[in-house]
Amino acid sequence: MLKSIEGNFDDPEVHKLLTKHFVELRAASPEGSTHVLDIPGLKVPSIKFWSLYNNDQLMGCGALKFLDEGHGEFKSIRIHDNFRKKGHGVIVINHLISEAKKLDIKRLSIETGAGNFFIPARKLFKSCGFEPCEPFAHYKEDVNSVYLTKLIATD
Repeated sequence: MLKSIEGNFDDPEVHKLLTKHFVELRAASPEGSTHVLDIPGLKVPSIKFWSLYNNDQLMGCGALKFLDEGHGEFKSIRIHDNFRKKGHGVIVINHLISEAKKLDIKRLSIETGAGNFFIPARKLFKSCGFEPCEPFAHYKEDVNSVYLTKLIATD
């Protein structure tokens, strides 16, 4: 049974997952090319954050940052180690897309790393229909970054 909780930063497991995500991404990207947000950075009003549970076990999390009218950016998508490489990333992304549609977002974009560490993330986003794009919002051309986007239909 899938359960989603918005803004669940006080859960110790969520805190641990986000901290691990932050530390790993900081280590995998050169200084100046790291765009991962820490927990205080995820708590700003322009971002909504969800943690997802499968049978009361934390499966993963992700956030949606509002860029401008109809355009959002995925941030801090992370799958718990117990659920990795089992197709759960698609479940998390599809849930976030569903939440974005409810918020009348029509385009979703993401910045991820260009290095080997980020190959699984790039494959996941490609499998979910994201296509390469130019830098968006505040991003600039960077050999260490890959920019992806997807138009979503709102019902």
